[in-house]
Amino acid sequence: MMFSGIDISIQSRKKDKNPKFLSGLKTKKGKYLQSQSPERHVEFLDTIRMQMQISEVMDTFARRRLVQFASVKAWGQFSVPEIALGFLNGTFRSDFPSVKSYTHWKNRQADILEGYFCFANDVADKQKIGQLVAKIRNSEEWDNNMSPSERSEILLALKQYLCVLSSKPGRFGIQGETYYWTSAYHMNIRLYMKLLFGLFDILEDGQLIEEADELLKIVKLTWPLLGITQKLHSALYVWVLFKQFVGTEETMLLEYAIRVMQKSLFSEASEPREDEYICSLSCSATSGSNEYKFNLVQSIFFSIGSWCEIKLQDYHLHFSQLKRPFFVPQKSSLFKGVMNMAVKICRVDASKIFKSIESDDLGEITSRKVKGYVDRSLEAACMRVMDNIYFGSEVDRTHPLALLASELKIIAERELSMYYPVLCHWYPQAGIAASIRLHRFYGEKLRPFLQSVSCLSEDVRAVLPAANELENCLTELYCTACQENGLTLQFSEEFIHYQIGEISRPLILDWIIAQNKRVMEWTARAFDLENWEPLSHQQKQAPSAVEVFRIIEETLDQLFQLRLPMDITHLQALLSIIFHTLDAYLQKVTSELVGKQNLYPSIPPLTYYKETTFPIVKKKLVESTVLEDEVTNKLNELTTSKLCVRLNTLQYIQKQISALEDGIRKSWSFAGPFDNGEHSIEESPETSGRILDTCSESVDELFVATFDCIRDTAAHAIRSICEFIGVRVVFWDLRKSFLYRLYHGGVENSRLDSLLPSLDGALNQVCGLIDDALRDRVVSSIFRATLEGYVWVLLDGGPSRAFSDLDIPLMEDDLNMLKDLFVADGEGLPRSLVEEEAKFAHQLLSLFSLQAESVIQLLMSSSQHISVGLEVHKSGHRCLGDADTLIRVVCHKKDREASKFLKEQYKLPASSEYDEDGVEPNFKSVLVTDLIRRSASARWSDKGHSSFKSIKKKLQEATWR
Repeated sequence: MMFSGIDISIQSRKKDKNPKFLSGLKTKKGKYLQSQSPERHVEFLDTIRMQMQISEVMDTFARRRLVQFASVKAWGQFSVPEIALGFLNGTFRSDFPSVKSYTHWKNRQADILEGYFCFANDVADKQKIGQLVAKIRNSEEWDNNMSPSERSEILLALKQYLCVLSSKPGRFGIQGETYYWTSAYHMNIRLYMKLLFGLFDILEDGQLIEEADELLKIVKLTWPLLGITQKLHSALYVWVLFKQFVGTEETMLLEYAIRVMQKSLFSEASEPREDEYICSLSCSATSGSNEYKFNLVQSIFFSIGSWCEIKLQDYHLHFSQLKRPFFVPQKSSLFKGVMNMAVKICRVDASKIFKSIESDDLGEITSRKVKGYVDRSLEAACMRVMDNIYFGSEVDRTHPLALLASELKIIAERELSMYYPVLCHWYPQAGIAASIRLHRFYGEKLRPFLQSVSCLSEDVRAVLPAANELENCLTELYCTACQENGLTLQFSEEFIHYQIGEISRPLILDWIIAQNKRVMEWTARAFDLENWEPLSHQQKQAPSAVEVFRIIEETLDQLFQLRLPMDITHLQALLSIIFHTLDAYLQKVTSELVGKQNLYPSIPPLTYYKETTFPIVKKKLVESTVLEDEVTNKLNELTTSKLCVRLNTLQYIQKQISALEDGIRKSWSFAGPFDNGEHSIEESPETSGRILDTCSESVDELFVATFDCIRDTAAHAIRSICEFIGVRVVFWDLRKSFLYRLYHGGVENSRLDSLLPSLDGALNQVCGLIDDALRDRVVSSIFRATLEGYVWVLLDGGPSRAFSDLDIPLMEDDLNMLKDLFVADGEGLPRSLVEEEAKFAHQLLSLFSLQAESVIQLLMSSSQHISVGLEVHKSGHRCLGDADTLIRVVCHKKDREASKFLKEQYKLPASSEYDEDGVEPNFKSVLVTDLIRRSASARWSDKGHSSFKSIKKKLQEATWR
């Protein structure tokens, strides 16, 4: 069964396969119960058959032939050639399922006979034996031409040779030793290794089967037959595990091989006769052009050591590209395993493999060995990079020094993350040696280039960042090695920094300064081309703002893509460009606005109410207000839609400022500050912390000074435009449809409900154009302007407006209607805000509801406290109790007593004398000056004075007495 060698197709295993590294982890009780189970015994034999790749047919055949052979063999130990001859005797082609399988089986038996006979030194007639074996191989002659008797003669002749050899004693007197132990040891070893390979799962080469321990016990039964001792078994088992590791790169197999080697070989007591026997098993091994003579065990460890030596001499090549994808920890584990094996081999002299070695110099010897690995592997890696660098430079069109730095950085990163953590166990200075070697190698090629640097050319932009990143990586490797070994963190003379920061600092500053003019020119050009139309329906800002930030971000990208060290001077210059660019843009946005005073109608002349009795009488005409051409042109350009786009643009700028600041902060954290490398890096944590805190505070101050100022400017511009939009919509866009029509000629004929569609349309237009984040602010501004316009109608509406007591409830309804429009059933402005803004308008209507004498008393009392020379109150800043408001209330009351008072006291003209239909009034009122002059001579009775006090206390309820 073990020597048939028939290759068959493997059937699927029905039981769940759960391979383990060592089946010995099972409990003894479980093993005992399993070993007593007949089903388990059958299953185990079937596992052996499958592991040996023997078909069920051949298994049955082999068992039958072995039983027949055992019945003939009366005494003594079986030998392998005896078994082969026993198989050949009486076996025919008809015993096999196919001619191919029979031929293959027969040739294997012939190979075994040839191996045991022809390589034995004591066989005299090797040529004759060779001829006999050749006849067995010849299928035509053996199976067709020869008779059974002729075949039996050949087998008998071979058996006679076999009897001669089998009768010879062993050479070393070891118990169970036969002649074949030494005469055909190479065949024994090959057969035994075949059995050992059966321990590995045929479906997963990197795993031992669950029954490995049990199968190994069966394999050990062949030791007397094949001349295997415990030490030979351990050496061969290590060799099989190692070969399987090489084929699968399964690190666990290598670790297991090291444990077997350390436990079974290095710790076992040496027996002289066994040592002599092992030394007689001679082998040859080659290394390069040299050939060496060893015994079998020495040859195994020489081969393992040579393989490890080849891999470790260039570990950067062999452990960076594996047969299957690995993560860095797995790569490191593989490298560590090979390194561990190489060190074990290094510490044992192959010629004295079984002798105990104790020396104080072992650590130093190992350290020198590992140092040689580091030096030679780095040298090979550098030369390999140099061989490919110029070809890669031509393909990528990149400077060779930049490509070289990038490739060396990859080597340094692998050294830091994967190789150094392993190497430092045997050579603590491995990181320092690797960093110095790589730093010096690149520095020799970089320094001539640095001497020619004068500006940020394309080559400089490629080489300096790559060189800086390489040096940072090497510095990290150097410092890590120093810290882990407790060494002083002081750079040696062999590690002289490239001074990249010192060279690049003035070049970067010059480049940043040069960008200022370019950015400002592009910003001005973008603004000049702006027509203040939204970018899209979703992006409602102006394209020029997007372009400005694109220019800024492009500049930032160009700067930080340099990947060069920078200091706070560079940051200051960069933020200065950003500040001046955005500030200039914001100033341009707001500089095109006109003063709100240009939007208000002129204050009409004050009159007292008098009905027109003779319509045909010629009335006084009013003159139109004429604005300056520059103001008119600006107002024509500053349409409400374009103002909305400007406002959206300012909002967009505010959002982008925060994103821009965060981006610069993040990029700066990677870029600066730079260290010139001249000082010692041996600094206390407290000193380093203070330096970092100071730098951080300075950087924060720069960011605050730059971006907070821009935010304040943008916020002020937003407030200004919001207020301007509200005033423009009401006092300019809706002047004729709202201001000049509301209550014109009487309240009943010009109610607010007839004017609301135009106001609602204006609101819809604005809400469709404005950004959602600004909607409430703009609508609030329009609401305030609408209330201001409503108050303007009540107080500055001109001769065409006069209100009776019956009109006040209608006007209250109109005001409530106006509030409801802006509340919009809860979808508009908050009700509380609307009520608060409309409070003055309600109070003014309450004032209109008072009797004329009450308002006159309030007016005269207020006039006594007004300083001479006070100008007429400006629009939007009225006070309910001041003279300017009260006189206008009196002028617009449709009341005989009020008209009489105004005519007699102030000599005001009658409203019937003017015609302002469709024409903006253009007379400046001088009422307050006259009021002050005339009210000085007015005298009120005590009764009138006391009446005023009661009215003042109950303003909403006062009546004329």
